[in-house]
Amino acid sequence: MSVLLIGGDKVNTITELLKSLGVTQTTHWDSRKNFTSHKNIPANTDAVIMLTDFLKHNTMSYFKKSAKKNRIPLICARRGNSSVEIEFSKFLEERNV
Repeated sequence: MSVLLIGGDKVNTITELLKSLGVTQTTHWDSRKNFTSHKNIPANTDAVIMLTDFLKHNTMSYFKKSAKKNRIPLICARRGNSSVEIEFSKFLEERNV
């Protein structure tokens, strides 16, 4: 499973957590630069995780619309490992049902 992680600076612990939950590839965009909000979601992405603590409203809106248009699941979480684990686990449960 390939995940696009948007937001945050130091996401090593989140990347390791996602690996333990079955993610094989994680792409991280910190979104500090304005041009990040105009990037296209990579074609091989199975899910998008937005770390809402570190994103501007316009950036979140752009990726929400883009994910919906491309039928890619969108997961919103705060930056902490526990929040990411809870929200990603919910996504995995819904996917397996």
